[in-house]
Amino acid sequence: MSHMTVEKRPVVDRTHSFNRVGYVAFLLLAAYFAILKNDWGSAVSNLGIGLIFDPFDHRVSWGNRPRFQQIWLLTHVALVVVLLIVILFRS
Repeated sequence: MSHMTVEKRPVVDRTHSFNRVGYVAFLLLAAYFAILKNDWGSAVSNLGIGLIFDPFDHRVSWGNRPRFQQIWLLTHVALVVVLLIVILFRS
């Protein structure tokens, strides 16, 4: 009887790289709409979508993250909320 051995390869987690690329892409897209197109609605929506892609290690819980990461993400959320309020009440 022949026994086949199956070589198991370690699973490579590429989500961190993917998330960082997605985060930067949406930040650049938001900057493009804000600066070059003067379309603040699209800029804010892309800035908000960028938050879906956690640029830091997603496996670390919020309480265990370094303070600078918490400040960065909270500042990002605050910027989205402030810009959204400005857009809504400006029209």
